[in-house]
Amino acid sequence: MRILVTRPQPAASKTARRLQELGHEALVLPLMQSVADADVARSALRQDYAALALTSAQAAETLASIANDIKDHLDTPVFCVGTATASAARALGFRNIMTGTGTGRSLARMLAASLAATDPRQTLYLAGAPRSPDFEASLRRDGIRFKVVECYRMVPVDGVKTRLQTILAETPPDAVLLYSSETARLFLDLRGAEETPDLRYLCLSPAIARILPSTTGNVAVATTPDEDSLLRLL
Repeated sequence: MRILVTRPQPAASKTARRLQELGHEALVLPLMQSVADADVARSALRQDYAALALTSAQAAETLASIANDIKDHLDTPVFCVGTATASAARALGFRNIMTGTGTGRSLARMLAASLAATDPRQTLYLAGAPRSPDFEASLRRDGIRFKVVECYRMVPVDGVKTRLQTILAETPPDAVLLYSSETARLFLDLRGAEETPDLRYLCLSPAIARILPSTTGNVAVATTPDEDSLLRLL
């Protein structure tokens, strides 16, 4: 099968290699790229926190660019949304890593269950923009004190609209992998009027699938929000 990989680099290349090992043809076309704000992360890390929270590997990439500034936090509990983010945090040297099951809500529940109610310190949420509100909303419901620092922003890749429309017209994929709601929205916008009646939309989560028009056929959702489950849909 010919599979369109829309996630940002460097993860897109890793996914492409996995697809090739499974016997598929990978069309790598990241729709968005991460623009880091290392200064705001560096400034935030001058304080002490009860925990750090990461809901994407892009946040870990920002921390990698300021490695000297995270040294005082390597023993601070780090709550990661899933295994990929946890692996990225571990590679940075963090020693106390908690791994969620892939959703913001579940990560918030884990954080609330783990932190001492008597700890007056905040949790630092190293976030991106745009992002789902689920994690922050869940923290508020659970009464967790937290500080949000937007340490990166996802922006469309230059020239991606023309490249996407060329791919859809000349080498149409059998399926597209959608890893985030923002990417799904952008894909629909960039696709324009190009007809894709036979394209399968493989979504990492139900929230992503809900972005697609109700008339969209061939939509499948991973049973759990991780890449292994997503690729099993092929």
